[in-house]
Amino acid sequence: MPLAIKAFLAPLIVACAMFMESVDGNIIVTALPAMARDFGSDPVALKVAITSYVVGLGVFIPICGWLADRFGARTVFRTAIGIFIAGSIMCAVARSLPIFTVARFLQGIGGAMMVPVGRIIIFRAVPKSEFVRAMNYLSLPAMFAPAAAPLLGGFITTYLHWRLIFFVNVPVGILGIYLTNRHIVNTHEPHPGPLDWFGFMLSASGASLLLLGLSLIGSELVSDRAAYEMCVTGALLLSFYVLYAQRALRPLLDLRLLSAPTFRASVLGGSMFRIGLGAVPFLLPLALQEGLGMSAFQSGAITCASAFGSMFMRSLTSSVLRRFGFRKVLIYNAVFSSIAIAAYGAFFPGTPVWAMWLVVLLGGFFPALQFTALNSMIYAEIASRDVGRATSLGSVVQQMSLGLGVTVGGIVLQIARALHGHTHAMWSDFWPSFVVVGLFSLGSIPITRKLSPNAGDEIARGTRG
Repeated sequence: MPLAIKAFLAPLIVACAMFMESVDGNIIVTALPAMARDFGSDPVALKVAITSYVVGLGVFIPICGWLADRFGARTVFRTAIGIFIAGSIMCAVARSLPIFTVARFLQGIGGAMMVPVGRIIIFRAVPKSEFVRAMNYLSLPAMFAPAAAPLLGGFITTYLHWRLIFFVNVPVGILGIYLTNRHIVNTHEPHPGPLDWFGFMLSASGASLLLLGLSLIGSELVSDRAAYEMCVTGALLLSFYVLYAQRALRPLLDLRLLSAPTFRASVLGGSMFRIGLGAVPFLLPLALQEGLGMSAFQSGAITCASAFGSMFMRSLTSSVLRRFGFRKVLIYNAVFSSIAIAAYGAFFPGTPVWAMWLVVLLGGFFPALQFTALNSMIYAEIASRDVGRATSLGSVVQQMSLGLGVTVGGIVLQIARALHGHTHAMWSDFWPSFVVVGLFSLGSIPITRKLSPNAGDEIARGTRG
């Protein structure tokens, strides 16, 4: 097969796998009330299913590069697709929330390996002259999946059955494995070196116990005491990891990278913003369906508006950053993003659909600028030899922050419902959650204010700092 065709196929195969993973991550939220009815659970309790998926993603991302070097990128990539398919089938046939939660965690493990290993495959398979074009293929899932997923999930849930959402992944995944075997070379490094297994066990178990424990508070799966014990144990394990990472020669997650101001602002300041952003895909469909009585399809038709706002902002991001720089954008846009997220709490019965659509559109516009600025600035002061470790640390914190947002939003919703004396979530129970998670975006400002006015200008404005 000609080299040009191979260079085209590898990015396309990886992009299809990433599209499958991205759609699945966005599609479930429209079906939560229907799933809850089938499981005999409170829809808010299903936050643990979303959190378990994010935990699976977060804890396994750091070891994916090592696995690809040790066993071969093609082997790991097709194994990841297989794990994702197995998790999807388990989700589709699950008859209880505990089994569904385990299945989502399994899906998260597959998704964690698919995305970074897919990028490794493209880096090694595509000539440098075609690299920009290949990366454009990878940007398509990020652009179209958030728009397609709510509509597709809402349609399937309303007019068919939510279980079919997960069966859609099976033929796509099988095709992906077949094409991977035929058209992707199994490249690997001869001596990847030892993996920090001790650090992996500490960080993975600590993050998993802390996030899952928080998401299980107030649920019927375990007692609140057991959930609190999970939280305390997870926090202690993470504390031990911080001490360990300060002494280890090459820790799995190198916290010393946080000494770089732009990296620290991107990771720590960004984590505050992402807590608010992570709660929205969970809270908004619930507010529209449980609070305002919409169908899953009607809800999806509104929530997809944020994706269009995000797409429009992507075309303006470079100009905005070039004009104002990272520091000013991250400070002022954090305020706009906070207002945009909190505005979802203003929806009430009788709110015109066009008004809700416009608010959700703006809710994608400002956060998209913040998200892109944070991701662009992360490597501004990172040496090329440290890019891999910086990516691992940044990716883990990003995923955990998004999962924590779901947990925080769910806990505030449960508290508001209890204070109002409601047995089921009503429209008036949601505004405190949106206000609280919106305030988290403001929490990033004290961190980003410490940046110098010209921080990251080489990236934002093409100038040397």
